[in-house]
Amino acid sequence: MPKHGKKYQEAKKLVEKEVYLMDEALELLKKTSTTKFDSSCEVHFRLGVDPKQADQNIRTSIGLPNGTGKDVRVVAFVADGDVKAAKAAGAIEAGTDDLVKKIDKGWTDFDVAVAVPDQMKDIAKVAKTLGQKRLMPSPKSGTVTPDFEKAISDLKKGRVEIRVDKDANLHNIFGKVSFDDAKLKENLQAIIKTVLEVKPATSKGIYVRSLSLTTSMGPTVPLDINAAIAESK
Repeated sequence: MPKHGKKYQEAKKLVEKEVYLMDEALELLKKTSTTKFDSSCEVHFRLGVDPKQADQNIRTSIGLPNGTGKDVRVVAFVADGDVKAAKAAGAIEAGTDDLVKKIDKGWTDFDVAVAVPDQMKDIAKVAKTLGQKRLMPSPKSGTVTPDFEKAISDLKKGRVEIRVDKDANLHNIFGKVSFDDAKLKENLQAIIKTVLEVKPATSKGIYVRSLSLTTSMGPTVPLDINAAIAESK
């Protein structure tokens, strides 16, 4: 395991409690940021679901009230006649044939892919590559839609995907250290509320098993789960 640097170790000493209320956790989050750049603020869940079961493989999306503070790089699989509109909406690359060829050669320098439904059959060649990198468009996340312009615009404004991984963990950016506490709290509550709303009916026992915050390369700040849930409903 790699050893953490001196800044991290000093920041970790500030995390003295087993769990924190949301307001104090957000305040501490900024104090434990160790980077010179404007770090992202991240929320991490461990959920009581089995992602191998189709009805427990959580995947949805939410528009954060205050955005993420990150420039999201979007590509769009659209017909040739819609390329200009997709790029005007904010896509860094658009089309289908040329985009598929580019990805097939190894290019995946983007954050999200949007696709018009009738283009899905044409991206089969790179479906495995996109799936492995968690970039495959999906109706559940709102990235397969005929209204590609709105989807691209929403993603650029701060729509994020809520998606559980194979180990039942969920990770999301909810802002930047430079955001004021009120905006961070509003974004965080929106994510927690959404995760609660998409709880699978077949999930038994404790649903949210752990909940914590971090900054880029910063130490973990554990949240009081029950209090955070109560504040987010």
